[in-house]
Amino acid sequence: MEDNQTNDKSLLTRGCCSSQTISDKGKCRQQSSCAKLDAQNWLLPMDLVGASESFNCVEVRFKNSNKDFYKIPADLGVETGDIVAVEASPGHDIGIVSLTGETARLQMTKKKIDPESDSIKSIYRHARASDVEKWIKASEREDSTLIKSRQLVDGLGLKMKVNDVAFQGDETKAIFYYTADDRVDFRQLIRVLAETFRVRIEMRQIGVRQEAARVGGIGSCGRELCCSTWLTNFTSVTTHVARTQQLSLNPQKLAGQCGKLKCCLNFEYDSYSDALSNFPDANLPLKTKKGDAVFQKMDVFQGIYWYAYLNEPGSFMAVPVKKVKYILDKNKNGQIPDDIESYMIKTPEKKKLNGIEEGDLTRFDRK
Repeated sequence: MEDNQTNDKSLLTRGCCSSQTISDKGKCRQQSSCAKLDAQNWLLPMDLVGASESFNCVEVRFKNSNKDFYKIPADLGVETGDIVAVEASPGHDIGIVSLTGETARLQMTKKKIDPESDSIKSIYRHARASDVEKWIKASEREDSTLIKSRQLVDGLGLKMKVNDVAFQGDETKAIFYYTADDRVDFRQLIRVLAETFRVRIEMRQIGVRQEAARVGGIGSCGRELCCSTWLTNFTSVTTHVARTQQLSLNPQKLAGQCGKLKCCLNFEYDSYSDALSNFPDANLPLKTKKGDAVFQKMDVFQGIYWYAYLNEPGSFMAVPVKKVKYILDKNKNGQIPDDIESYMIKTPEKKKLNGIEEGDLTRFDRK
């Protein structure tokens, strides 16, 4: 099979830059990329004692976040990057092997899939030249099919949105992914789609997070959305995560493209939780002879609490967490210090070191 010299980008959603990355041996030459479905075999350079090198299952990637595990026939050698024909219902599908060996076994364990289960489908063979050509042709149909299907949905007056279309590798089946607020009767739509595209039709409803992942976009950070590049497992995000990170509960800032709370709020949650585990209760006032001081705000990683006297609400005082604990312990034992000022962070005079000014309220001697 000769290399396809077209400049198409239809295989981007499969993890290949274009059909030019497919070698004449039916292998994806793009071994490591920024593709959404790219997987790093981190166990490859390690000499694992007792590892099952002849593990009989592999992970195969298809379009977008679609991955599955398949059994390898005894007489078939499979490596990462191989383009293979796998069992489907009906017919067969074409995919790219993404994980093999011990890494694939650990991934199946993580997802609680039994490698000996009869429900796991099998790999038929390495993809032939005709298989790859039909696979590329099917992927090229998807954009035009998506546009046409949206027109048909509007014509039928259905309250649903078709987000993505995925053709099976043998062009006998097409999966239409859609979102809808309410239940939709799309029986008439299926008949119209089958007559129009001459393939078997399957409808799958997805959520708003999956929709954002398939559509893509640029986040408020200026980078491409995590869910459309590398993030495949969605974890629920709650307002408690935002509160723990001392974030203002502003829906416009905390919501992502999907309208839900941003997935990146979970990224630093564990760090904040660990740091706050040793912090005193911020709801307890600091009792002094000068008056009670109440909590105003905090800097988690600098270990600073800001307090203000009840009779002087505008005067913020930065107190290290260790000193706050010390004052609270004295209050608990019935001792009342004279004031808060003697425990405040001492701000050093600003000096220049290598052209950089040092000395501000956030720098203090932790000792």
